[in-house]
Amino acid sequence: MSTFIVRRNVKSAFLYIKFNKFQLISAILLSIFSFCVCVSDPSTSVVREKRSFSESIHIGGSEQNNQGKMNKLAIFGGTGMTGKCAVEYALKKGKHVKMLIRNESTLPEEFKSKVEVIQGDVLNQADVDKVVEGVDGVVIILGTRNDTSATTVMSQGTKNIIQAMKKFGITKFSACMSSFLFMPPEAVPKVFHEINADHLRMLNIVKESGLEYRAVLPPHIADEPSAPFQVLYDKTPGRTISKYDLGKFFIDCLENDEHSGKVIGIATIK
Repeated sequence: MSTFIVRRNVKSAFLYIKFNKFQLISAILLSIFSFCVCVSDPSTSVVREKRSFSESIHIGGSEQNNQGKMNKLAIFGGTGMTGKCAVEYALKKGKHVKMLIRNESTLPEEFKSKVEVIQGDVLNQADVDKVVEGVDGVVIILGTRNDTSATTVMSQGTKNIIQAMKKFGITKFSACMSSFLFMPPEAVPKVFHEINADHLRMLNIVKESGLEYRAVLPPHIADEPSAPFQVLYDKTPGRTISKYDLGKFFIDCLENDEHSGKVIGIATIK
């Protein structure tokens, strides 16, 4: 009789231990499952959407994320097709605009009473200094118009502008180059080889400046109305961009720190 009681007690104890072990394992599994649901649920405070900067970061007509207002701007290349759009947009936003021009006859009539003009050459450091002194930000839209021959005007001009910025403590600038820089040099049409070479020199100068640059590499700049556009980092999102949208972007991106230190592709959504 005593042996039976002992055996039954031992068996009961064993079953009790097994049952509690099962409860313990179940509780652990339930906790893990609950944690996983919480982590994967975007409505909880545990996770936040993380958007890759190599993907689309902007779709629309103007920048909305403003971190620092630029009240006074120096715009280099403000008499070209895109440059004029940038100046017009800056004036519309109430900015004080300083421009460097080689020949006063190239200054659009509508700008004459609205912008501060310094006559000179971007290759002359003293002239560049006069334009940069006292501004909050700089826009560089240097070009050679229809001249595709060998040049260093854009890269050397950019170097002078950056030197002036450092002299006067200006940190933020946007600069225009070309989406050809996203391509291997051998894939660029031969007629643009020399221009692309100077754009590459310019890009290297910009990236090595130590300043808060926005290197904008547009595709074909079209004389078309404003339209929704897309922005990507380190690649081009399309084949064309309206001159109006590009001009706006050069101004707006200065006030959006997400674009600081980035190589930017921009194109109209088609």
